[in-house]
Amino acid sequence: GKLHICDLAGSERLSKSKAHVAGGELLQETKNINKSLSTLSNVIEQLQAGTKSVAFRESKLTSLLRDSLGGDSKTLAII
Repeated sequence: GKLHICDLAGSERLSKSKAHVAGGELLQETKNINKSLSTLSNVIEQLQAGTKSVAFRESKLTSLLRDSLGGDSKTLAII
């Protein structure tokens, strides 16, 4: 079996993190976090809907968590 523990850093709001002011790497990191969380949400919705082709490859996060999200796996999210 596998155990994945991920700290998803929560929803990164540009105004709250002030990344839009700092720019550069912080802004890009915030955009990447938001994209990964959005893709994770889309994958979970596709799995719940029973979609035959689930877009696991759209982000590194969903690619890494593929075994934990699909099939007979058990997943726990602590919010």
